[in-house]
This record gives sequence, C-alpha cells and structure tokens, in this order.
Amino acid sequence: MDIVVKGRKTEVPERFRKHVAEKLKLEKIQKLDGKVISLDVEVSKEPNPRQADRCDRVEITLRSRGPVIRAEAAASDPYAALDMAAEKLDARLRKQHDKRFSRRGARRISAAEVPDHVPGAATLNGNGVPVREDETDGVPTTKIGSLEVKGEGPLVVREKTHVASPMSLDQALYEMELVGHDFYLFVDSETKEPSVVYRRHAYDYGVIHLSTDPMVAEAQPPAAGGTLGG
Repeated sequence: MDIVVKGRKTEVPERFRKHVAEKLKLEKIQKLDGKVISLDVEVSKEPNPRQADRCDRVEITLRSRGPVIRAEAAASDPYAALDMAAEKLDARLRKQHDKRFSRRGARRISAAEVPDHVPGAATLNGNGVPVREDETDGVPTTKIGSLEVKGEGPLVVREKTHVASPMSLDQALYEMELVGHDFYLFVDSETKEPSVVYRRHAYDYGVIHLSTDPMVAEAQPPAAGGTLGG
C-alpha cells in the first residue's frame, strides 16, 4: 500500500511528499489496523488573507475493511497542519484498536451462567430447556403476548420506533461504529428491505437481510373478525 498525496487547487512540492512519508509511517499504522486498504492525503490552501493563520489545510483519509477514518487540521503552513492531522489520526486509530481489543478480551458467559449474572433470566434444566418458575414454587404466571410474567411482575417493556432513511452497507457500518454498538438496524438502499449489520470476531462484520416470503404470507391464518357488508 502506498500513500497518495494530492493537492486541491494547489501544487504539492516533492519535499512535502517526503515529509508525509516520514510522518505517516505505514508500519505503525498497519499495527493498529492490519486491514488498511488505502491512505490518502489531500492538501488545500485558503486564499482569504483574513485566515492566514489557517490558510493551509491537510485532510487524511484512511480506508480499511471497517469504517473510514478521517483526520484534518488547518495551520499557517502545510507542515504544521500535517503534524496536527497525523496526531488526530493516530488517536482515532488507537481508540478503534483499543475498542476491538477490549471486545476480544471480554469473557463470554455460558447459557447456564446467565441466571447468575442477569436478574430475572430464565433458569435452564439439565437439557437446556427453560424451567418455569411456577412449576417449582407454585407462584402463578401470567402470559402477556409471548411473555410470561411471574406473580405481579414487574414487567418493563421498552419499545422504540425510528424513522430510517435508506443507506448503503458501508454507511451502516460507519453508523454502527459511530454509536459504538455491536449491531445496527437499517434499511438497505438497494433492496429497500430491513437489514442488520453486526460485529463478528476480530475485525470481521456480518450482515443479515430480511425479505418477505409470499408463500409464508399467504399461509398465515386470517385475522379474527371482518368487514360488514352493506
């Protein structure tokens, strides 16, 4: 992988290109993100004399199998702007690296251990089948929809509805990393169907697409009631 340096409405001298290669050490970057695809550096100049202290801007764009990472800075000369942008890039790369490392190092609990860590979780028998609490202590259980509530509850159901604009898979991955979640529900801009991106082991990602099966929809029993004919 090479570093691509380009100027936007300005010339980039060879000396600055060499400084970029010395400042952005690929070996160090690849240690923090081993799946880097490209690294672009764009230099631009602000002609407004009132912004002389911020006339040179440097934007660094790093693309990998994960979300795109950008870092930019402006200063009175391109070398100072590059130094500040490089520091921002390094900080964001380390943050992403530490986040991945903490996820890999987190211990996963087995299904049998869930009741010990999650209050109110179902207890499993030796065959891995949930044991109803009313079978052991005689406390009545109330069925609400697909949920069973022991005694008086309490039952807390949290429901959210979001308005979602269709987006691409790359944008969904970026949004997932932005909010810091392990999954992200979105509407695929190509299929117009709901989909979910999720984080797998190490740096891998997965995606689940949902589609309506017309055969299954036709096999569903009709809803109770009907319309009154006039």
